[in-house]
Amino acid sequence: MSFDPQVVTLGFFWYIAFLFSTVCHEGAHALAGKLGGDPTAFEAGQVSLNPIPHIQREPFGLVLVPWITYFLSGWMMGWASAPYNPNWQRSHPRRAAWMALAGPGANCMLMLLAGLAIRWGLARGFFQIAERPAFASLVEATDPQRLGFLATLLSIFFMLNLILMTFNLLPVPPLDGSTGIALLLPERTAVRLLDFYRSSQMALMGLVLAWVAYNRLFGWLVPKAVGLLFSNY
Repeated sequence: MSFDPQVVTLGFFWYIAFLFSTVCHEGAHALAGKLGGDPTAFEAGQVSLNPIPHIQREPFGLVLVPWITYFLSGWMMGWASAPYNPNWQRSHPRRAAWMALAGPGANCMLMLLAGLAIRWGLARGFFQIAERPAFASLVEATDPQRLGFLATLLSIFFMLNLILMTFNLLPVPPLDGSTGIALLLPERTAVRLLDFYRSSQMALMGLVLAWVAYNRLFGWLVPKAVGLLFSNY
């Protein structure tokens, strides 16, 4: 990808959406942990939409990697994390599961809000469906000078949060779905499973499996989601 001004400007739209969405994800983890009895992330300052505590914890995943992946591939990826107390997780596996699912839940809310805003703009005539819908241009503004940035930003928010939600729900460590699955298991089985995840060093293998699985899921998921978004238009 080139470094011309238009590409850099689009990159800032991407980064606004990526940083805000990721901070909401981790802030939701931290809030759910505090409400469930684990103040670890709260005491680290992560029950907040202020990106600074999140960046201080994961500067590589929240600053460097997103921009590298953007200039290499045209879209951003990265990571962040919220600390938790493993002893609390063992004592309360179901609360830990809700803490894990709170992050994808936040992304779901952002995706739905972006989708509602897009449909409202379409109904009002502010937006039109892009001739060639892409990751960063599901809709185009009918008045590009006034609303072009908003159409682009909403498109990115919708697609990015769709991916953050569904990818993190895959039930493999270290993704949130691997802990969220504890809601479906007897408590003792859930504790044994979470202990196994911590002791088995499966994180790297899990990420590889998730990446392979999601590459297949992505091709089915995105057309379905975009079809629902634009239904009746």
